[in-house]
Amino acid sequence: MFPWNMFPFNKNLRDTLQKMKPEEIEKYVQDLLEKMMPNMQGMMNPNDVFQQFQPSDSHSHSSANRINASTYETHDHVYIRIPINNHDALKKLRLYHTSNQLIIEHFPEYGEKHTITLPAIVKKKGGEANHKDGILEIKIPKNIDMQYTEIDVTEKW
Repeated sequence: MFPWNMFPFNKNLRDTLQKMKPEEIEKYVQDLLEKMMPNMQGMMNPNDVFQQFQPSDSHSHSSANRINASTYETHDHVYIRIPINNHDALKKLRLYHTSNQLIIEHFPEYGEKHTITLPAIVKKKGGEANHKDGILEIKIPKNIDMQYTEIDVTEKW
């Protein structure tokens, strides 16, 4: 049973939150989490919970900070932007992609390999890469998967 008497919301909460500073709101939320999940105190810091929701620019198997890639998506495409100022590195660079990952080989040094997880499923064909003003922009069309499979729920008693 949920302990409703511990629930922190009341009629004056809206006025109280509007008067609070951002630091006070953060402390309030951390205190709330500690009160609602007392058995988790030794296991996880409330700050760790918030860090899980922070957006990440790139995911890589090796030295993601060296390529400084950023990904974003629109309704129709997934974009990956990588700053590249060295034209020799651009010539050696090889790009591949799967339905959910971009693989970058031989950048920034020959023999290195980076994998960036894409924010959406993409199509096999239609990807483009353009270099302009020191930025390599990769544009891949999104794939809309409309195939649904129903999963039966069985009751075992």
